[in-house]
Amino acid sequence: LARQLPEHMLPQAWVWLPALPITTNGKLDRKALPLPELGTAVRHDFDAPQGATESAIAAIWQDLLKVQQVGRNDNFFDLGGHSLRAIAMVERLRQAGWQVDVPTVFLQPTVVALAAACTPVAAHSDAGRAPPPPAVPLGATHITPDMLPLVQLSQTDIDHIVDQVPGGAAAVQDIYPLAPLQQGMLYHHLMQQQGDVFLTPFVLGFAQRAGLDHFMAALRQVVARHDILRTAIVWQGLAEPVQVVWRDATLPLEEVATETAGHVAVPATAAPSAIEALQARVDPRHHRINLGHAPLLRAVAMHDPAGAPGGRWLLALVLHHLALDHASMDTVMQEVAAIMAGQAQQLPAPVPFRNLVWHTVSTPQRAAREAAHSAFFTQMLADVDTPTTPFGLATLPGEDDKLTEARLVLPAALAAEARQAARSQGVNLASLMHLAWALVLARCSGREDVVFGTVLTGRIDAGAANQRALGMLINTLPVRVRMGHHRVRDVLQDTQALLAELLRHEHAALALAQRCSGVAAPAPLFTALFNYRHAPAATSSQGAAAANGLHNIAPGVDLLWGQERTGYPLALAVDDDGTGLTLQVQALAPAQPLRVAQWVVAAVSSIVHAASSPCHALDLVPAAERGLQLLAFNPPAWALPRQPPHQLVSEQAQRTPHALAVVDGDLTCTYAEIDASSELLARRIRAAVKKHLEPVVGVALPRSADTVVALLAIL
Repeated sequence: LARQLPEHMLPQAWVWLPALPITTNGKLDRKALPLPELGTAVRHDFDAPQGATESAIAAIWQDLLKVQQVGRNDNFFDLGGHSLRAIAMVERLRQAGWQVDVPTVFLQPTVVALAAACTPVAAHSDAGRAPPPPAVPLGATHITPDMLPLVQLSQTDIDHIVDQVPGGAAAVQDIYPLAPLQQGMLYHHLMQQQGDVFLTPFVLGFAQRAGLDHFMAALRQVVARHDILRTAIVWQGLAEPVQVVWRDATLPLEEVATETAGHVAVPATAAPSAIEALQARVDPRHHRINLGHAPLLRAVAMHDPAGAPGGRWLLALVLHHLALDHASMDTVMQEVAAIMAGQAQQLPAPVPFRNLVWHTVSTPQRAAREAAHSAFFTQMLADVDTPTTPFGLATLPGEDDKLTEARLVLPAALAAEARQAARSQGVNLASLMHLAWALVLARCSGREDVVFGTVLTGRIDAGAANQRALGMLINTLPVRVRMGHHRVRDVLQDTQALLAELLRHEHAALALAQRCSGVAAPAPLFTALFNYRHAPAATSSQGAAAANGLHNIAPGVDLLWGQERTGYPLALAVDDDGTGLTLQVQALAPAQPLRVAQWVVAAVSSIVHAASSPCHALDLVPAAERGLQLLAFNPPAWALPRQPPHQLVSEQAQRTPHALAVVDGDLTCTYAEIDASSELLARRIRAAVKKHLEPVVGVALPRSADTVVALLAIL
């Protein structure tokens, strides 16, 4: 093949088969062909690593990505790497003596390129720096400013904060600022008069009350382990809000009866089920949590006599995003499962959230980072003066707005093609999906230059040591994608480069980014959101949990219901389990989430099969919807008579000359009158065609009266 084909057409790997799989009709069964795995298949292009740095990188990749062989020209993302694995890889490199940041991995993803970008750890004076330790002594009766190294507060401010903590100074472990996204969440919480969009409720099921009590005991141990779960927010009377870590925070269990659990909108003849009643009690559209009291969790238990033979117990948990993001929620469930299994002693030491706050907010380099953030977003957004508002959704959801949701699994063959297309273009799959979303937003907003929010993990620049820290680390920042006449492959490259650079600014405040644009507040810079999540493949019993971002539900605990609102009128989440892709769309009317998801699938297909085409030429309408538009939304076709319409009118005029043919208000016209004025009518029709129809059709139409009248009859 190497002698016959250009290099870019050579397969990266191949698999030997004893025979080709055949269908019952004797044809090649393409669906039965195994996909080559780069770690095990025979390769033709292996080039051994050279030098100590390349060898170290290759060895780390082999262990981290579970591949047997890594060459110097191999691509980290082609071998199964993604952003979370990149964090671990960078940390292992640092331990081996080489320094490189995660964004560089996206820009230089091959072994040889990454090795060239690495520098010795000793060259970075700030490498391995740690925040100053907590300085509030146990049993303190008075807290002074020097005991709080992460925040600058006056003694008056500290006394004001301590007065709001039950138990006073002795109950306070630490005080420090809010992370950037926490600040935005608190602002929206204060603006809402009712409910809280950042609450995440879900309902768990237990066969016995003992199982529920066992789960709650384990959850309380997790609360005791992690500082963020013992944190309250204080803002009143302060120049800037702070978070206060309590030394002890009890998670109470509220138990309610089914008949008093709540009210739901159901027909008068139907009583709400136990789950419906529990859902109503913790509905984020009406329910709020006291942010000034730790923990920022709520637990409500209820017996459901009709849930199973002999009944079952339900537990509603409500988590606030000020304390936990998706990754943190998953870690909480993992630790609860370990404690319930008697493995509490095997859990790693908890990582304080204060470490990440110091890294993002209180570090001495904060001023320089803020300047870098401003320069980056000014370059990206300075000339953007109009928000991207798909479907005309120009405002964020209100308290009473109801988001609808749809989930759609990308066809397996298309998912595999998308991964291969991303590899062939030298980008990761997340970049390809960002472009697919941008294409959909462009068609739904009438723009070819769109801005939307993308969710960042907030853990890229924090180091591997902080990856298990609980807290709100994710951030939402704008991405700008310019399409139009640019080719798909070029826009893909630009998107990849922009996302890699955006990682360097993952802790910038969204408010700062908006100030760098030409869109004046209070108008939002964008109203559509994108979230690309790496998630393990779920078994059938874990499907519901994985669908809600939870992958470590303890055995014997069933996730019966879960809900999360993004705070945006249109949002797409993509769950990547390493093989398949699942799309989850939330939308306000008039957007229809299932149709939007289908457009995303069509956009992915267009990107995969038309990389050399300009973006504006891609077709995003699925075949089924195109058929619906052409057949169901238009009148059915009918067979035209052989005679031209004016002849039919003449024949009818001879049969019934005085019969009414047209009635329009006070105007009446007989068949004889129409027949007599047919030539005048034809001239008027020709003039109308020239004026109104030809500009739409784009071609000159026939001028004969017969043809024109027939054409108008068809239309």
